[in-house]
Amino acid sequence: MAKKIQKRMPRRREEFTYRGYSVADLQQMALSELLPLMPARARRKFDRGLSREHEKLLADLRSGDEQIRTHLRDMIIMPEMLGRTIEIHNGKEFQKVEIQPEAVFHYLGEFALTRRRVSHGSAGIGATRSSKYVPLK
Repeated sequence: MAKKIQKRMPRRREEFTYRGYSVADLQQMALSELLPLMPARARRKFDRGLSREHEKLLADLRSGDEQIRTHLRDMIIMPEMLGRTIEIHNGKEFQKVEIQPEAVFHYLGEFALTRRRVSHGSAGIGATRSSKYVPLK
Protein backbone atom coordinates (compact mmCIF):
# COMPACT_ATOMS: atom_id res chain seq x y z
CA MET A 1 0.00 0.00 0.00
CA ALA A 2 1.39 3.29 -1.03
CA LYS A 3 0.74 6.21 1.26
CA LYS A 4 -0.32 9.38 -0.39
CA ILE A 5 1.67 12.37 0.81
CA GLN A 6 -0.25 15.58 0.83
CA LYS A 7 1.49 18.91 0.83
CA ARG A 8 -0.09 21.42 3.10
CA MET A 9 -0.80 24.73 1.54
CA PRO A 10 0.12 27.73 3.71
CA ARG A 11 -2.94 29.23 5.37
CA ARG A 12 -4.04 32.36 3.63
CA ARG A 13 -5.14 35.12 5.92
CA GLU A 14 -8.42 36.60 4.86
CA GLU A 15 -8.54 40.27 4.04
CA PHE A 16 -9.91 42.31 6.94
CA THR A 17 -13.40 43.69 6.48
CA TYR A 18 -15.45 45.85 8.83
CA ARG A 19 -19.19 45.28 8.41
CA GLY A 20 -18.64 44.20 4.82
CA TYR A 21 -16.27 47.01 3.79
CA SER A 22 -12.58 46.50 3.05
CA VAL A 23 -9.87 48.73 4.52
CA ALA A 24 -9.45 50.58 1.22
CA ASP A 25 -13.21 51.27 1.06
CA LEU A 26 -13.24 52.57 4.64
CA GLN A 27 -10.29 54.89 3.97
CA GLN A 28 -12.01 56.46 0.97
CA MET A 29 -15.32 57.09 2.76
CA ALA A 30 -16.26 60.52 4.05
CA LEU A 31 -17.10 60.98 7.73
CA SER A 32 -20.82 61.17 6.93
CA GLU A 33 -20.59 57.71 5.30
CA LEU A 34 -18.59 56.28 8.22
CA LEU A 35 -21.00 57.44 10.93
CA PRO A 36 -23.66 54.74 10.32
CA LEU A 37 -20.97 52.05 10.50
CA MET A 38 -19.57 53.21 13.86
CA PRO A 39 -20.64 51.84 17.23
CA ALA A 40 -23.06 54.10 19.12
CA ARG A 41 -20.51 55.57 21.54
CA ALA A 42 -18.10 56.57 18.77
CA ARG A 43 -20.94 57.95 16.66
CA ARG A 44 -22.12 60.08 19.59
CA LYS A 45 -18.61 61.50 20.06
CA PHE A 46 -18.46 62.64 16.44
CA ASP A 47 -22.05 63.93 16.46
CA ARG A 48 -21.21 66.19 19.40
CA GLY A 49 -18.02 67.39 17.73
CA LEU A 50 -14.36 66.79 18.44
CA SER A 51 -12.36 68.99 20.80
CA ARG A 52 -9.54 71.23 19.60
CA GLU A 53 -6.93 68.69 20.75
CA HIS A 54 -8.62 65.85 18.86
CA GLU A 55 -8.82 67.99 15.71
CA LYS A 56 -5.10 68.82 16.06
CA LEU A 57 -4.21 65.13 16.37
CA LEU A 58 -6.16 64.33 13.19
CA ALA A 59 -4.47 67.24 11.40
CA ASP A 60 -1.03 65.96 12.50
CA LEU A 61 -1.89 62.50 11.19
CA ARG A 62 -3.08 63.90 7.86
CA SER A 63 0.03 66.08 7.48
CA GLY A 64 2.22 62.98 7.56
CA ASP A 65 4.28 63.67 10.70
CA GLU A 66 6.63 60.77 11.38
CA GLN A 67 6.55 60.82 15.18
CA ILE A 68 3.21 61.46 16.83
CA ARG A 69 2.93 61.48 20.63
CA THR A 70 -0.37 61.96 22.37
CA HIS A 71 -2.09 61.91 25.73
CA LEU A 72 -5.50 61.60 24.02
CA ARG A 73 -6.42 58.09 25.09
CA ASP A 74 -10.09 58.80 24.32
CA MET A 75 -9.50 59.41 20.59
CA ILE A 76 -11.39 57.04 18.30
CA ILE A 77 -9.19 55.21 15.78
CA MET A 78 -10.27 56.26 12.29
CA PRO A 79 -9.52 54.31 9.08
CA GLU A 80 -7.08 57.01 7.96
CA MET A 81 -4.85 56.15 10.96
CA LEU A 82 -4.25 52.56 9.84
CA GLY A 83 -0.64 51.54 9.42
CA ARG A 84 0.69 54.50 11.42
CA THR A 85 2.73 54.21 14.61
CA ILE A 86 1.53 56.48 17.39
CA GLU A 87 3.07 56.90 20.83
CA ILE A 88 0.32 56.87 23.45
CA HIS A 89 0.87 57.97 27.05
CA ASN A 90 -0.05 55.35 29.64
CA GLY A 91 0.37 57.58 32.69
CA LYS A 92 4.08 56.99 33.09
CA GLU A 93 5.63 56.76 29.64
CA PHE A 94 4.76 56.74 25.95
CA GLN A 95 4.12 53.34 24.39
CA LYS A 96 4.54 52.83 20.65
CA VAL A 97 1.42 51.34 19.11
CA GLU A 98 1.09 50.36 15.47
CA ILE A 99 -2.51 50.80 14.36
CA GLN A 100 -3.86 47.57 12.86
CA PRO A 101 -7.09 47.25 10.82
CA GLU A 102 -8.75 45.34 13.68
CA ALA A 103 -8.46 48.48 15.85
CA VAL A 104 -10.82 50.60 13.71
CA PHE A 105 -13.35 52.53 15.86
CA HIS A 106 -11.71 51.47 19.13
CA TYR A 107 -10.06 53.97 21.50
CA LEU A 108 -6.31 54.67 21.48
CA GLY A 109 -6.19 54.03 25.23
CA GLU A 110 -7.20 50.39 24.76
CA PHE A 111 -3.80 49.65 23.24
CA ALA A 112 -1.55 51.37 25.82
CA LEU A 113 -2.25 49.55 29.07
CA THR A 114 -2.01 51.56 32.28
CA ARG A 115 -1.53 48.65 34.67
CA ARG A 116 1.11 45.96 34.86
CA ARG A 117 0.68 42.28 35.58
CA VAL A 118 1.19 41.43 39.22
CA SER A 119 3.73 38.70 39.91
CA HIS A 120 3.80 38.02 43.62
CA GLY A 121 7.04 36.89 45.18
CA SER A 122 7.51 34.65 48.18
CA ALA A 123 6.13 35.63 51.58
CA GLY A 124 8.25 37.87 53.78
CA ILE A 125 9.89 36.77 56.99
CA GLY A 126 7.31 36.31 59.72
CA ALA A 127 4.38 36.67 57.31
CA THR A 128 3.23 33.07 57.73
CA ARG A 129 4.07 30.07 59.88
CA SER A 130 5.81 28.38 56.98
CA SER A 131 8.00 31.41 56.26
CA LYS A 132 10.30 30.30 59.06
CA TYR A 133 11.67 27.76 56.64
CA VAL A 134 12.35 30.16 53.74
CA PRO A 135 16.14 30.44 53.37
CA LEU A 136 17.43 33.95 53.87
CA LYS A 137 20.09 33.66 51.10
